Amino acid sequence: MQGKKLYFAVVLCVLLAVGFLTTSFVSFYVARESLEEQIFETTLPLTSDNIYSEIQRDLLQPIFISSLMAHDTFVRDWALSGEKDQNQIIKYLREIQSRYDTITSYFISDRSRNYYHPSGVIKKITEDDPADSWYFRARDAKKSYEINIDHDTVDRSRLSIFINYQVIDYEGNVIGITGVGLSVNSVTNLIETYQNRYGRTIYFVDTEGHVTLRGSGFGNAHSLHERPGMRQLATQILTSPGTSMSYEEDGHTYFVNSRLVPEFGWLLIVEQSDYSSNNRLQNTLFVNIAISLLITIIVGLVAYLTVRNYQNRLEELASRDKLTGSLNRQVFDMVFDQATKTAKRQKTPLSVMCFDLDGFKSINDTYGHPGGDAVLRDVLTSIRMNVRESDLICRWGGDEFVVMFPETGRQDAMTKARELADKIREAPVRFGRDKILVTISAGVTEYRESEDLDTLMARVDNALYTAKASGRDHISLA
Repeated sequence: MQGKKLYFAVVLCVLLAVGFLTTSFVSFYVARESLEEQIFETTLPLTSDNIYSEIQRDLLQPIFISSLMAHDTFVRDWALSGEKDQNQIIKYLREIQSRYDTITSYFISDRSRNYYHPSGVIKKITEDDPADSWYFRARDAKKSYEINIDHDTVDRSRLSIFINYQVIDYEGNVIGITGVGLSVNSVTNLIETYQNRYGRTIYFVDTEGHVTLRGSGFGNAHSLHERPGMRQLATQILTSPGTSMSYEEDGHTYFVNSRLVPEFGWLLIVEQSDYSSNNRLQNTLFVNIAISLLITIIVGLVAYLTVRNYQNRLEELASRDKLTGSLNRQVFDMVFDQATKTAKRQKTPLSVMCFDLDGFKSINDTYGHPGGDAVLRDVLTSIRMNVRESDLICRWGGDEFVVMFPETGRQDAMTKARELADKIREAPVRFGRDKILVTISAGVTEYRESEDLDTLMARVDNALYTAKASGRDHISLA
């Protein structure tokens, strides 16, 4: 019998090993044959989409900041009122630079031509100065903002990316230019991060093919027409952004994908060679072979871990509220029973806080159920971050929640409840472009020996009703 078990195990191991090895080699050869098609039609465009999404997240923040400045009523009203107190705009620019960690912020008034900077008025813009031509170009442009790479007016040795945004008065007239500056080095570091993450060459070119931003390993070319192997594709790339193509150089095929970044007016170029892809395929093959040789050992462990993790997940789903991650009411009954036994055995106090959100129905009516769900999630996240690991949180129903504080008397629980209410009030919930102000009202009580859960909850519910009857953001002690 033992021999049959061993024979079966050996046969199973051999079958598994042969199956994995066969699959690995077949996959390798099929993948190598279809590599060019996959990169050309799928991989590279997808990478370009991912990088574009990250650019929107990492590089478009200065545009957003400049837009906020240009539409800030303070900036417009201050300029329209005659620029009487220069310290106001200087302080404003200093605050923008500090808050958003930009290398500079500025406002140029079209009336006075003063160049306002966090350090003061640094100069007057004139049409005779070639260094000021950017201002008049941005002022007269049809687009509300422009991006240009130039030397900083304050520090001419520093090359920066500037977002120049038109400030429009209430009648639609341009009254100045405002914006922020971003270090070219910091943007270059972002490109380096993209290249390291995706293993591809990434750079930007303007609509004439001049390279505007690039990372390491790019070479000395300043335009697509100067880049070896790209000369014959340059015109096609510039006139048909969003296409994929390839070129040959030094015995390797290079795949190119271009994409227009309309916010910058530049093209994002992503290149990949078949050399690196072949290396990855070979490495994948070696990894698959190693896995196939070890599969007989790990299959049992994987099965065990899979079942165990699946069971844990089922238990988690059965015991917690899906939206907030809090314990559900059924589980809380069992936890309460255990907690009261522990409190009695150790002769320690046990307190309970019951709270709900003030005006939650109004929040749902105003922002819809997605807004209400966002509020519940954020409030419970705040509660969870500001209580001990031993404190237990339960969703009692709707927007009503219970927090149990082991080894805590009612006065300490009252203090903790007030702290939690203050935290929630001081941190409005972000929902889209809105900030939802949230407060809670709560009742607090201490467990009495031999008291059941229904009696305790009746007392703490009465305290909650008393708190709500006193107005918003109140805590009542039962």
